[in-house]
Amino acid sequence: MHQDVIDLKGFYYSRALGRVVQRILRDRMLQHWPAEQVAGMTVAGYGFAAPLLRPYVAPARRVTALMPGPQGVMAWPAGLPNHSVLCDEGAWPLDTGSVDRLVMLHAIEVADYPPALLEEAWRVLGPGGRMLVMATNRTGLWARSEATPFGYGRSFTLGQLEAQARSAGFVPEQSGAALYIPPSDRRFWLKSAQMWERAGARISRLLVAGVVVAEFSKQVPAPIGKGKRLRMPNPLGVLEGIGRPKPVREGRCDKMPHPLAPPDAPYPRDRPNLGRRQTIFRAQVGCGVPDLLLETRMI
Repeated sequence: MHQDVIDLKGFYYSRALGRVVQRILRDRMLQHWPAEQVAGMTVAGYGFAAPLLRPYVAPARRVTALMPGPQGVMAWPAGLPNHSVLCDEGAWPLDTGSVDRLVMLHAIEVADYPPALLEEAWRVLGPGGRMLVMATNRTGLWARSEATPFGYGRSFTLGQLEAQARSAGFVPEQSGAALYIPPSDRRFWLKSAQMWERAGARISRLLVAGVVVAEFSKQVPAPIGKGKRLRMPNPLGVLEGIGRPKPVREGRCDKMPHPLAPPDAPYPRDRPNLGRRQTIFRAQVGCGVPDLLLETRMI
């Protein structure tokens, strides 16, 4: 179940709780990939990752915010040339192996077919590329509240998320959690959010976070041992046994009877009513590959 882009935009840009969530998730992303380390790289985000990608606009070579069709798209970033694009879940308008860093937020939880989504992420990532997935924690409070975007779609545990990524060929690198505050708009929780994040990072076993954060890499193994030659069948093999056509002399064809003529019919040379052009045409069809239907129509 996809949420509308207007509701997501209103949560992250107009609601106080959404701004706090945006800051927490962005800080957690920058812990994995600092802005100075992505200089000259191609960064992409899928789902509604636009609120997190703003620090990469300046240093990165290219930043693209991919948004699924059922969700809708919005112009982003504000005040700059547009970097967002509407796309299909399993067909992104990106070249194979062209992305170095990929961020997913509100993506795998609402995907119609998560394996196809991860396969498309594998395709666009280059060898050694990294993917950061932020998904709703199944055991957290945020998955039970429909007042935020994290209460929609399916939720995951860390083990389930890693199993999904492994099935698509990704290798788990790092994992963590975020959003240790409850999904509440009370001022106390909003002001103490950073304190709870620092405490949760130290005693995460005691506090249940709302979001699971996992980083994966794409590793393409090099071939080992002597390579095998790939044998491809010759496409012209279907024509074996068929000889090349040979031209037939006019004189020889004139002596042959017509294929549809009765046995006692005279030869074409003895029939005065046949012109030279018609006789040669019949001889060519009869001496080469006979086409009875064509010859019947011509007669």
